[in-house]
Amino acid sequence: MSALLTVRGVSKSFGGFAALAEVSLEVAQGERFGLIGPNGSGKTTLINCVSGLLRNDAGSIVFNGEEVSRLPAYQRTRRGIARSFQVPRPFSSMTLAENVAVPLEYVAHRRSLHGTDVAAEARAILARMGLADRADAPPGSLTQVDLRKLELARALAVRPRLLILDEVMAGLSPVEVDEMLVIILGLSRQGVTIVMIEHIMRAIMRFSERVVCLDAGRIMAEGTPAQIVQDGDVQRIYLGD
Repeated sequence: MSALLTVRGVSKSFGGFAALAEVSLEVAQGERFGLIGPNGSGKTTLINCVSGLLRNDAGSIVFNGEEVSRLPAYQRTRRGIARSFQVPRPFSSMTLAENVAVPLEYVAHRRSLHGTDVAAEARAILARMGLADRADAPPGSLTQVDLRKLELARALAVRPRLLILDEVMAGLSPVEVDEMLVIILGLSRQGVTIVMIEHIMRAIMRFSERVVCLDAGRIMAEGTPAQIVQDGDVQRIYLGD
């Protein structure tokens, strides 16, 4: 498969601390890609550089054949890169449907999707998340798992080609993790390329076709889930004995 995302020699420092040091990887079109590593290993910094929240100091980021390293985040979103955040921050004064309508309005305007019924589309996306009956409710009434679903719905509203999920299952029960996996795997089957950062190993191993493990800003290991869990360095530094 051809690469949708190519990261070449990306480095990022904060003062004298090197958060990323010449990281290179590729994510293929349609791939389910897992990113793991200890806290502080550079995972979130890497996806912040890919999505445009941060600008890398060196190296290049190529998305769909285009160099995007110097583009601001909103222009990368226009090109099809969307992400969730570790801590959902919906618009508290809006309903769930209105929260999803905001990015939909952006997409409809910027990509000239004439005739788009934003309100109906917002409700359809919420239905995919299992939130159809909460469309007119405020975010403050949601459980933790439903807040995660709303965060995912808002990311989907920009109609991404690449969806980056940053610990979307953090704090969820095993049953809720399985519920989220069903939704995310369904998105993959519909053709969305997904990069997932996750500390819940059962989830990342079930989800991923390929996994990269970062440590201290560098790639420590790369392979299939089965290869990663057998890697001695990964076991020692990340998984534990």
